[in-house]
Amino acid sequence: MSRSIPMAPDHLDEPIERYLVYLTVEKGLAPRTREAYGRDLMRFAAFFRDEGLQRYNETDPAVILKYLIDLRRNGLEARSRARHLVALRGFFRFLHQEKITTSDPTRLIELPKAGLHLPSVAPVDDIRRLLAAPDVNRPKGKRDAAMLELLYAAGLRVSELVALALNHLNLEAGFVRVVGKGAKERIVPIGRSAQAVLQVYLDDGRPILLKHRTSPYVFVARQGRPMTRQGFWKLIKRYALQSGITYNISPHTIRHSFASHLLEGGADLRAVQVMLGHADIATTQIYTHVTAERLKAVHRRYHPRG
Repeated sequence: MSRSIPMAPDHLDEPIERYLVYLTVEKGLAPRTREAYGRDLMRFAAFFRDEGLQRYNETDPAVILKYLIDLRRNGLEARSRARHLVALRGFFRFLHQEKITTSDPTRLIELPKAGLHLPSVAPVDDIRRLLAAPDVNRPKGKRDAAMLELLYAAGLRVSELVALALNHLNLEAGFVRVVGKGAKERIVPIGRSAQAVLQVYLDDGRPILLKHRTSPYVFVARQGRPMTRQGFWKLIKRYALQSGITYNISPHTIRHSFASHLLEGGADLRAVQVMLGHADIATTQIYTHVTAERLKAVHRRYHPRG
């Protein structure tokens, strides 16, 4: 008999809601994919409660394995169980990063190889139209243009962008100091275009938005508060529509595009790894698959024996 899936109690449900917001804003997941993750995690929360557990910090690898066995007992095929494990791995990695749990119980559970997920990348022309969309005659437009330029120029995560402090920005030298995952710092060059747009925002946009207030953050919203991840995600959606971009584009799409466009231009993989803040070069190598596919298409089109 199939296990019923009641709603999880608030203390189990709230971290799931936070994670789903993170998937939307930071990872740019499509609505259907996010909803599927949500259903899988709610099912796990129901199992968790039935096991008499109260906090996700009580989870260990044995609980995860027992859940996967329960899924098999209830008739789920291997592919569906692998999808549940993917959802759990992402969720517990997020909980660990947010310090909701002290460890990641899924870390030692091997993930079945179910195919390579290639990141979505926007064409250069689409990026150009998106960056040109804000009305730079308005203070908010100056801010939005600076945020988009910096996001693409430095390949930042949206959380890094909105948390960027003024004293971490060095326009004269042309770099930004980024505090990434695990409080690890990295230095990323930003290029002349982003430098120019940022300078205009800092000189003519930010003081008007602050209205004599002070803020340690580069990008400010109402009453001098920092921009939120959700707020910036909505801005990108609006500017994408305004630019005639019909596919799903998110802050993470722009980060992917930053990496792929650099590699297509001949950048060294390890240099891109450093700029992205990836601890393991294997994470960066995902982009080489995108580049390789495009190179094969060029070869087929132009080579006499392609």
